Amino acid sequence: MTRRLPALLSGLVVVAVALTGCQAATSEPSTAPTASGPLVPLAEADLLDNPKDYVGESVALLRELQIKPITSSPAQELPAKVTSHDPGGDRNVTVTDTSRIIGLDISGSIAATIYGLGLGDNLVGRDSSTTFPPVGELPLVTRGGHTINSEAVLSLRPSVIVTDGTVGPLDALLQLRDAGVPVVFVKAEPGVSGVADLTRQVAAALGATDSGELLATSLTADIDAKIAEIAAISPKPADRLRMVFLYLRGASGIYYLFGQESGADQLIEAVGGIDVATEIGWEGMRPMTDEAIIAANPDLILVMSDGLESAGGVDGLLEAKPALALTTAGKNERFVSMADGEILSFGPRTADVLDALARAIYAP
Repeated sequence: MTRRLPALLSGLVVVAVALTGCQAATSEPSTAPTASGPLVPLAEADLLDNPKDYVGESVALLRELQIKPITSSPAQELPAKVTSHDPGGDRNVTVTDTSRIIGLDISGSIAATIYGLGLGDNLVGRDSSTTFPPVGELPLVTRGGHTINSEAVLSLRPSVIVTDGTVGPLDALLQLRDAGVPVVFVKAEPGVSGVADLTRQVAAALGATDSGELLATSLTADIDAKIAEIAAISPKPADRLRMVFLYLRGASGIYYLFGQESGADQLIEAVGGIDVATEIGWEGMRPMTDEAIIAANPDLILVMSDGLESAGGVDGLLEAKPALALTTAGKNERFVSMADGEILSFGPRTADVLDALARAIYAP
C-alpha cells in the first residue's frame, strides 16, 4: 500500500485554511454529547429488521469520553533513539525529555494514544481534533482548522512533538525542530488496522515501549472482538449497506469524498458496510463530484457532526448538493453523524467508536 495519506490530508488542510481563514488560538475545549441509558450487548439491542428500510438521520454517541490509560505510571527508558519518518526521508532523532509533550495529527489519534500510554499528565497542548477530557481543556496550538500556530507551540515550551505530518504546514514543524524541539514523525496505515502500529511507534518515541506493547495488544483484542460482535448483527453480504464518508465544511463550500487509504474505508468495512467510494476506484480524499456520488449511490452516508451542522443539517446539505438527493441515502435522509474528534480517531477509543456507529446504523 502506498503512503500518500499525509500529502492528501495536507492538501485538504490547505484548502480548508484558504477558505475559512485563520482563527486565534484558544483554550476553550470542544465537547461532545454522550449516550445515556444501559449499555446492552449489540445482539440484545433493538435492531432494525432491515437497515436499508430506515428513514432519517441518526447520531453515534460514545458512552464515555474519558480514555482509561493502560497504566498510571509507565516505565520509560530515556534517552529514546528512534527513527523519525519525515516526509523528506527517515532520520534519527533522540528524545531526552518527555515532561512536556504535544501530539499533533488531523484525527486526534496521537494525543489519545499518548494519554492511553499513561502519559496524559505530560501533554501541554492540543490540536483541534483532540477534544476528550481532560486534554480538551489544554491550550489549542492549531488555527483555521488544522494549521499549526508555531508561536502557540513555542509558548508552551514543549520537550518533544510527535506528529504524523497530517497537520501542517511542514515548514512550521521544521521550524520548530530548528528551534531546538525534537520532532518525531510516526507513520502508520490509516484506519483500524494501523492502531497497534501507531501505538508502538508513539510509545517508542517516548521511551515507553513496554506500555506501548501492553496497550497495542489490549487495543487489538478489543477491536477484533468488537468487529466480530458487529459482524454477528450486520446483514449478510448480499444485503450489506453501501456507505460513503463525506467531509463537509458547508460554509466554505468544502465537500470531500473519502476513499481508499483515507481510513474511512476501513471504518466502513469494520461496521459491516461496503465502502462504495473504494468500489468506484476513489482514492484518498478529493472534492466530491456529482458524477461520483451518483455513481456511488450509497444507502448511508457517514459525516462529522460539526460538518453536517456547517452545511445546514441534512436539509441544507441536500439543498446545496442536489446530486446527494438523487442517491438512496439522500432520498431516505440516511445520514449517520459523529463528533469530529471521534469518528476518525484511530487510537484507544477505536472499539468504542465502532460500537457507537454500529448502534446508530443498526439500532437507531
